[in-house]
Amino acid sequence: MTKQVIGIDLGGTAIKLGRFTQDGNCLQSITVDTPQPATPEAVLLKMVDAITQIDPDNQSIAIGLGTPGPADAAGRVAKVAINLAGWHDIPLADWLEAKTGKPTILANDANCAGLGEAWLGAGRNFQHLILLTLGTGVGGAVILDGKLFIGHQGAAAELGLITLTPDGPMCNSGNQGSLEQYTCISAIRRRTGKEPAELGALAQKGDTEALTFWQEYGKDLGIGLTSLIYVFTPQAIIIGGGVSASFEYFLPAMQAEIEKRVLPTSRVGLQILPAELGNSAGMVGAAKLAWGIGDR
Repeated sequence: MTKQVIGIDLGGTAIKLGRFTQDGNCLQSITVDTPQPATPEAVLLKMVDAITQIDPDNQSIAIGLGTPGPADAAGRVAKVAINLAGWHDIPLADWLEAKTGKPTILANDANCAGLGEAWLGAGRNFQHLILLTLGTGVGGAVILDGKLFIGHQGAAAELGLITLTPDGPMCNSGNQGSLEQYTCISAIRRRTGKEPAELGALAQKGDTEALTFWQEYGKDLGIGLTSLIYVFTPQAIIIGGGVSASFEYFLPAMQAEIEKRVLPTSRVGLQILPAELGNSAGMVGAAKLAWGIGDR
């Protein structure tokens, strides 16, 4: 029997689960609604039920789970889960292990998406890469030497919270003018009064205002990425999240800004690529996480 693991992506509205072989083949996947209110106990029961659906013969050897918020460095505790009710310091790995008898590990969902892209997506040919997810918020992941960089207490790679302009709009983090405040979906609405998809469709038709907006957007993104490139010198930057649907319209301005601001020695061969795995990146990365403990 081929060894298998389960990857779970826990979101505010849906929970995605997949059963994977070691070479990344997804044997089966399902999506279930996140219970409302999404209390830790309700979510746990829903996940356990979904695990029995996806693995009725109990063939999997480990579970990886992406949570919408920071996990501790050991991958045991969901410290806070954004958009989920009553989540503070929840020992979710212990709970799942007790219910399923399988070793379990947690990570932040953006870190899981980064691992997923590095394993089976746009980052599979690189050892050093950054993933930036442009959506409701701006999340990120950093992979160095093929490994997830989580930093002290597992809190590294909050890439959207770096400062872009010192006196810009207030950010939930307490920062002002963070990259997120210029590049997330609500920032795009604030700047244009339109939805990202609408601006993408207008740009496709050659609308001058929309094309100009995407140029400005690309410039802001490029400036933010400049700081990250100087620190991490990645081989690739992968852009994911809903806003990445308009990648082709903001890429040129983003690249031009990076080329202007970053020394050639810090960006040798740098590639900027759209993410490839879409909504399944988190689930795939969670499975990759599970292989890390399933192999022991």
